[in-house]
Amino acid sequence: MRKSAKIVALAMSAAMVLSMAGCGGSSDSQSTQTAKAAEGETAAEAGGQEAAGEEKAASAGATVFKLGTTVNEQDSFQVAAEKFAELVKERTNGAYEIEIYPNGTLGGERDMLESMQIGTLDMGIITSGPFINFSSAMGVLDMPYLFASNEEAYAVLDGEIGRELLDTLEDSGLKGLAYAERGFRNLTNSVKPIETAADLSGMTIRIMENDVYTASFQAMNVNATPMAWADALTALQQGTVQGQENPINVIYSYSLWESQKYVTLDRHSYSTAIITMSASLFDGLDADTQQIFLDAAQEAAEYERAWVADQESSQLQALKDNGMEVIEEPDLASFKEAVQPVYDQYEEYSDYVSRIQEVIAGMQ
Repeated sequence: MRKSAKIVALAMSAAMVLSMAGCGGSSDSQSTQTAKAAEGETAAEAGGQEAAGEEKAASAGATVFKLGTTVNEQDSFQVAAEKFAELVKERTNGAYEIEIYPNGTLGGERDMLESMQIGTLDMGIITSGPFINFSSAMGVLDMPYLFASNEEAYAVLDGEIGRELLDTLEDSGLKGLAYAERGFRNLTNSVKPIETAADLSGMTIRIMENDVYTASFQAMNVNATPMAWADALTALQQGTVQGQENPINVIYSYSLWESQKYVTLDRHSYSTAIITMSASLFDGLDADTQQIFLDAAQEAAEYERAWVADQESSQLQALKDNGMEVIEEPDLASFKEAVQPVYDQYEEYSDYVSRIQEVIAGMQ
């Protein structure tokens, strides 16, 4: 499967080179054609695309890689992307530069992963949710209440299990470099305070496009509605969905108090943000440069995690200041009990779950 992905990528790369020669396009990046954002651009997103196009020209002779995200420039993904770009440029002595394209200008998250598969996009920072569609093993990280703290998550992700899971992406033509952070996900809604799992019954909640998330919320009798983030923002404003689930930094950076009244800090899932690269692109680098990209990604991920931690308390206060009612101590036992059937449903993750629990137990 990996070989076929490489063959497709090489074939498309050759076609793109011929196309560029005919139209006079730049050959600085392998991503000369970008996926159209499936969500459709808002005015703010169009502005983000214009801003990206106005970035300083690359240094003479530098190879430029394009890195996409679906978030705005206030988001922690932007912090990780900028640090990653800075480290790569510095450690390759300017031989490689990374251009950052926020606001979904290179496509939705699944779109970007598919573009990386075939070599028409170089890199992205992608929320963990869509990866289950490219490696079923990745779904274990989305199991509800798997981690109780950031420290537990880091011990697993930065260790043997985390690297092993990233390596499963290679069969799909993707190279996982490191785990940055989206964070612990919490519920918001426009209807009522949510204190227990039973309070969610019958509500329409937007979730990521991920089967484990769907199963988890369906176990709580929720009308779980998977959709891309740009579509979700519109749906929240229009009231076609009543709530959503995301970390505090997302609730804050997208001013969700404009459509949502209640926040429940249930921390039902720790969500990663994987710094991802086209496998064919990564394989084309020499070993020393590959290691630079891996090390830079890990350092950028850890830098972003620290930034998220530093911001969280002030962001939570900002939610309250903007009129959101925050339920800080919901009945977590009721939530954990409600989603227990999901562990029975996904027995294929039992070995990984046991290994993860062993790592966590070893921290005590």
